[in-house]
Amino acid sequence: MWLSQSEGAKFWLSCLTDLKNRGLDDIFVACIDGLSGFAEAIHAAYPQTQVQLCIVHLVRAALRYVSSEDSKQVIVDLKKIYQAATVEEAEQALEDFAQAWDAKYPTIAKVWRAKWTDIITLFDFPPPIRKAIYTTNAIESVNSVIRKFTKNRKIYPNEPSALKLIYMAIHEASKKWTMPIHHWKPALNHFAILYEDRLPNLA
Repeated sequence: MWLSQSEGAKFWLSCLTDLKNRGLDDIFVACIDGLSGFAEAIHAAYPQTQVQLCIVHLVRAALRYVSSEDSKQVIVDLKKIYQAATVEEAEQALEDFAQAWDAKYPTIAKVWRAKWTDIITLFDFPPPIRKAIYTTNAIESVNSVIRKFTKNRKIYPNEPSALKLIYMAIHEASKKWTMPIHHWKPALNHFAILYEDRLPNLA
């Protein structure tokens, strides 16, 4: 765990460098939200890593521009993009979205186009794996546990005391992590083919 006054590419790169020094040699896919500089840091530290932006965060960000009466239809039209069968269909769905909504909400399609390379990573994988990598909900769940532990305590005497509380929160939450990862075995087989020269020998 790391503590910092601010987030940015430099901070994220220091975190990733620390992980690399501790033995994390490779990352196949990194699903991240829109934190400033995070994708750039990943590409710098792990050039082979594919970055997938969290679709849930992208949709939430898009809805900040949308009136309440349009939000349901905007969600439906965005879903056509990330639930498309192929990247070509996704590109067409994005074009259709732009034609339908650019007059009212031009920023949405513009943002998705700017981040397109890190949005369409999921189309390199079959549907079971897409469901696992399209969102950061798993880590968001951990973050919510940490917030529950820390919300009533606003001041900490020092960094170690804050880290200890966070560690305790994660330790308690981990006792409930009993469900296996859905579709993990077929996913592992797919990774073994796709990353044949990078996957450790698991025999």
